[in-house]
Amino acid sequence: MNVTEGNGSHVTKFFSWLDFLVFGIMLCLSALIGVYFAFFAKKKQNTTAEYLMGGKTMGIFPISMSLIASYISGISLLGLPAEMYMYGTQYWMVMCPEAFVSITMALVYLPVFYKLQITSSYEYLNLRFSPAVRLMGSIIFLVKMLLFIPIVIYVPALAFSQVTGINLHLITPIVCVVCIFYTMLGGLKAVVWTDTLQTFIMFGGVIIVMILGTINVGGPGVVWERSQQSDRLEFFNFNMDPTIRHTFWNISFGNYFYWLASCSVNQAMVQRCLAMPTIYKANITILILALGILGIVTMSCYTGLVIYATFHDCDPVSTHTIQKADQLLPYFVMQISDSVPGLPGIFLSGVFSAALSSMSTGLNSMTGVIFEDLIRPVVKERISESRASLIMKVIVAVIGTVCVGMVFVVENMGTLVQAAKSMTGITAGSLLGVFSMGMFFPWANAKGALVGGVISMVFVGWISIGSQISIAKGQIKFPTKPVSVEGCDIEFLNNTVKSTAIPGTVNEPLYIYRISYTLYTMIGVATAIIVGLVVSFLTKPNNSEDVDPDLLTPVIHRFLPSKVKHIELQAHKQDSTSL
Repeated sequence: MNVTEGNGSHVTKFFSWLDFLVFGIMLCLSALIGVYFAFFAKKKQNTTAEYLMGGKTMGIFPISMSLIASYISGISLLGLPAEMYMYGTQYWMVMCPEAFVSITMALVYLPVFYKLQITSSYEYLNLRFSPAVRLMGSIIFLVKMLLFIPIVIYVPALAFSQVTGINLHLITPIVCVVCIFYTMLGGLKAVVWTDTLQTFIMFGGVIIVMILGTINVGGPGVVWERSQQSDRLEFFNFNMDPTIRHTFWNISFGNYFYWLASCSVNQAMVQRCLAMPTIYKANITILILALGILGIVTMSCYTGLVIYATFHDCDPVSTHTIQKADQLLPYFVMQISDSVPGLPGIFLSGVFSAALSSMSTGLNSMTGVIFEDLIRPVVKERISESRASLIMKVIVAVIGTVCVGMVFVVENMGTLVQAAKSMTGITAGSLLGVFSMGMFFPWANAKGALVGGVISMVFVGWISIGSQISIAKGQIKFPTKPVSVEGCDIEFLNNTVKSTAIPGTVNEPLYIYRISYTLYTMIGVATAIIVGLVVSFLTKPNNSEDVDPDLLTPVIHRFLPSKVKHIELQAHKQDSTSL
């Protein structure tokens, strides 16, 4: 890998033996945790309750760390600094809706799942609507994770390739084998405790790089001044045009629905919250999750400004020193690594930790959905616990292998943040819309949920894929913030990419393709609910009094018919008596 020092002279740097040692220790510890819970823990992972739910005895600390690690993937660690560097700080306002998401989860969605005590969140769709809706929800979730996990795998492979020079497609299988190994052996407990370890490594790497980079550039004042001079400091763009990539409005509203879909009805989230012994403790984990996300997003965004301040007069992208903006952080780490031996190893361990935790969470939750929603309902005879455990281990291995094969598709997409949200937005809005329709609208029926969910996914999928194709063709381009190569050496200037485009007409893409990707989930939610309610009214809506109040969010209980309220009151009295 070519890096520069001082005035821009080329210096080839690769991982040292210490970096490989640090990285190897992280991978070994992750694998050993899986071995421990599979063979040495007091309670073996040989039942569905233990393998998928941790026996419902998990503590606040490991579950909180697991949630943070699961939702802050390597996409954030590499993608957010690149986003700040290329497009400015408007995306930083993603923090604003996070508090409202946590409140919504605690008041609206989690009480329903906790009351029902279900293993798969898609069991709710069966109880509220029908087996067909449950199957649809499960398939949509699996599609979502199969779109997301390859991006998660690609991120550390990209970083590793950047700092070692090894082809990323040789690294990918290694990453996945380790992750599949401990997820397959140790179940939820192994996933949660490896997540806890990886969360500390992830935060440690980000903090060290952020502080060291700030010191090297001359302090926070220099970082802020250079960012301001380049117009990168942009927090309150109140333009209402939905085709602008990032504004205050689409970041706030769009990411509210995106995070709500990712956290409140996602199997991975529900599975971990229900592993807590009480709903009070589950709500505490949600609060810690919000604070953790706030911290890591803030540090990652600030690091992006530090990177710009460092390269403000010699942009490594323009000089072709690196191929993609998503490689800025690994490149930057190698630049400043001389003063801290082992720093590249610590940094890459953090990126790998974020990716491994997201992948293991995905594999574990997908396994739960496949087994509980697709296999168990169609197998007539009773499945023994030992056989169930074997089946789930095989499922982990199979879907992990499939995800490895899909990594090759990721390379041809846009920047990491946009690519991830564009792809997962196809399914996220549909799922959130169907669940919300079931919890908020008693008269919504199974036909409405089924049609609404399918049309929502197809509609948003059409927008998302059309947008990605238009970006690949160059029909959609996003204005980037200014960069400079004035401080580069002659060698660098010779490598500078010069525009060779011939002026001509470019076919204008459909207006709907130009809508900001941040709004995809919100569009999906609105489509699912509107279509679902219309179809429900056209095909004999449910009688509100016939719907079990436990299947409706507590937020609307005061508006329910008197008969339903009476049923709810009787149930509450029985619960109080049993306690």
